[in-house]
Amino acid sequence: MNEASLPAGGQPFGGRPAGRGAAPTQIGFGLALVAVAWPLAWSGIRPFSEFTFFPLWLGYVLSVDGVTRWRSGDSLLARSPKRFVLLFGFAVPLWWLFEFANGYLGNWRYLPATVWGPVAYVLLASLAFSTVMPALFATAELYRTFGVFARPRRWLTIGPSRGGLVAISLLGLGMFILSLAAPRQAFPLVWLGVFFFLDPLNALVGGKSLADEVARRRWDTVIVLFAAGLTCGFFWELWNIRSLPKWVYEVPYVDGPKLFEMPWLGYGGYLPFALEVYAAYHALHGLLFRRRDGYLRFDAEGMDAAAGERGALSGR
Repeated sequence: MNEASLPAGGQPFGGRPAGRGAAPTQIGFGLALVAVAWPLAWSGIRPFSEFTFFPLWLGYVLSVDGVTRWRSGDSLLARSPKRFVLLFGFAVPLWWLFEFANGYLGNWRYLPATVWGPVAYVLLASLAFSTVMPALFATAELYRTFGVFARPRRWLTIGPSRGGLVAISLLGLGMFILSLAAPRQAFPLVWLGVFFFLDPLNALVGGKSLADEVARRRWDTVIVLFAAGLTCGFFWELWNIRSLPKWVYEVPYVDGPKLFEMPWLGYGGYLPFALEVYAAYHALHGLLFRRRDGYLRFDAEGMDAAAGERGALSGR
């Protein structure tokens, strides 16, 4: 890597910028989208309020991604606009999987302002669902630009054999099926089963996985995904509270004190959900590209690669 190949800002992702230049234009554009879509979402002015979810979250993603680029010189959008757009596509089948599961669980339902036909509903819902993955990953990349999240975090070594990975994957599939078969008793397992099913499979076929990372005592990707999941969860629930359409929860045993529509205990579900999104991304990437991902840079492998690039430049 030579200096001509460095992204705008002069540092590979994860490095401390030598000096920030002008903030990327996308920050202003993203904040403008939020400034327009947020009041409209809460206004109840039809039909405008019914089409605000996607622009509101697109504004969030562009703003966060722009701040990441401003701080580090690199970001998801700067790295590859095509792969950035693909994140929106990857998010759609993942969330429809959870919508399928909720048909059995009944843990949330939507309060629409308008009854749409089936085709229009699928298209509009898919557009909204598409923001989930880019929002989480843009947030994770931003957190990695701060020192407390940038350092490797080493803890327990958990390194099952290939047979052990197969067993964990089957256990995850069993968790998911059990959550559908006994939804009142086993509903939390839906937020664990997808991860434990997909992540070991990613490891077995040579893709990126958190199983590989914790086998090397690396827990920093887990931590940054937890932080991103809670952050996005806060904004999902905040912006939902006065919006129409909106969702409300009917969760057994946890209908206690709430922050917005979500019971406090329910926010714990955003922790494994963030891991599931990561595992699903790599599973879909492997199916589509048949190679190991090099696009995401907030995971341990990406951060180590960025550190190696910085070391090579400093040694020149």
